[in-house]
This record gives sequence, structure tokens and C-alpha cells, in this order.
Amino acid sequence: MTAIKTHPVQDVAREVHRLTVDTGMPFAAFRESYERAVPPLDMAEYERLRHSGSDWDAVLRAAGENAPHGFMIFWRLDNTAIMQGSGDRWHSVQYLMGNHTIAQRMFHHDPGVLLYAPLRTTVYEDARGVTRFAFDQPSAQFASFGDPEIAAVGVELDRKVAALLDYLGVPVPERLVPADARTR
Repeated sequence: MTAIKTHPVQDVAREVHRLTVDTGMPFAAFRESYERAVPPLDMAEYERLRHSGSDWDAVLRAAGENAPHGFMIFWRLDNTAIMQGSGDRWHSVQYLMGNHTIAQRMFHHDPGVLLYAPLRTTVYEDARGVTRFAFDQPSAQFASFGDPEIAAVGVELDRKVAALLDYLGVPVPERLVPADARTR
């Protein structure tokens, strides 16, 4: 039997599109709307499902109930609080937002996708006091794996983020909307 030689280091260059949206809302109002639309992951429910031996269909149903707009918050960090002692007075909160049932469709092909799933997002006030929502475009991140199945889920995530932004009443970056849908 011949062993397959693998390279110990893989170096993948990729293009990143950081998208930053002016929410048109005060920081606290947008943060509240965002956290209401993207609720926390109900870890107790997923632990219950895991321990009861539930199948994947039960997990899919639970995710659908937990994530009314397709996403859940897996983690949140209040940057304002941890930076307070520095004298900085920015309002800023960062999140890991995602849906493990969507991520599984990519994980199935390459577990390395979890470097970018869940998606990292930030809500912050800029120097002019404008509340912004920032994130890297999902399709650009997942296309870097060179797998069309993973890339297709990345494009789907672009559309889901666009739908979430539309629901929140903030501008949707053109980059998230397929060209054929922009002309309608």
C-alpha cells in the first residue's frame, strides 16, 4: 500500500468583502432588534435532543423554531464593557451568528469550514455616532474551499443575510443579492 503524501501547510489566499451597513437607528435600538430577530442558540434544547437520541430531523425542526430568520447567536461579547477601563467610549458588540444545520451541509464536505461558521458580526457606533452592522460576505469566505457544494451554501448564506437585513429594515448590500434579482 502506498501512502498518500500530504503537504503539512496549506496556504490559501482569498478575497474578503467586509460589508458595513448604516442601520439608520440608534445603537441600543438596532442591537435590540438584531438580538430579537437572531435569538440565542437554545443549547438546553439541543442537549435534550442529543441525550434523548433524537434524529437529525428533530434537530432541523428545533433549529427552525429557534431561528425564525434562519440564524441564532452562538456567542456574544460586549466590547464596550471590556474596553471601558481603556478610556474608549465606543459602543460595540460582536457576535457569532449562524445555524448549525446549515453549517452541517458544508461540514459534511470539509470540517475546516467551521473557521467561518458561524459568521462573525459586529454592531458598533462609528466616530460620527452612526450605528453600523459589519460582517464578511459569506460566499467569499466559503468559496475559498474550492468545493462547489460549499460555495453554493455560501451563496445561500448571502441571501439569508440579505433577508435578515431587509427584515431589520436596513440597507441590503448589492453584493448579497444575485444580479438577476437586482433587476426585478
